[in-house]
Amino acid sequence: MPTYDYVCDGCGHAFELFQPMTENPKKTCPSCKKKKLRRLIGAGAALVFKGSGFYKTDYRSESYKKGAAADSGGDTKPAGKQGGSSSDGGGSGGGSSKPASQGD
Repeated sequence: MPTYDYVCDGCGHAFELFQPMTENPKKTCPSCKKKKLRRLIGAGAALVFKGSGFYKTDYRSESYKKGAAADSGGDTKPAGKQGGSSSDGGGSGGGSSKPASQGD
């Protein structure tokens, strides 16, 4: 449900009202009780990402990433797909899938 801005042309009282889009605009001012209430046109709502971790390339498709790598001429691989060091938290390395302390 959106928040609408209202202003009274009679007394100048301005306020915000949280109401469904299907509900008709209010006409009576809660302050002076005159029928001079007007709903203002707002800028609208937008999707806003706040905090760290949101980048424009986070959700790109694999075909886009391959095309971008070909355009740049470099051998750029997506994060997590590079060989060598493992970031899965295994720690011991060696490629063994068994736990380190098996007690044979």
